[in-house]
Amino acid sequence: MSERWKYQLKYGMFWGIFMTVFMTLFEIKEKPLTEQLASGEFYVRAGGFLAMGIFVLGYMGWRDKQKRLDKQ
Repeated sequence: MSERWKYQLKYGMFWGIFMTVFMTLFEIKEKPLTEQLASGEFYVRAGGFLAMGIFVLGYMGWRDKQKRLDKQ
């Protein structure tokens, strides 16, 4: 696996998991945790956060990292 994909996976997975946990805790007053985990919406949202984190934010982070390395 290339360095770019390793970086994107690490960066994106962290962001996706963080956002999933944060949003779940944010909505815990409206819906209990067990109800959130039982709904399909939770898994769709988690998948969306992970996909966006890996493919969008991970790529943008990689591009910025390369720009920083090129300036040195």
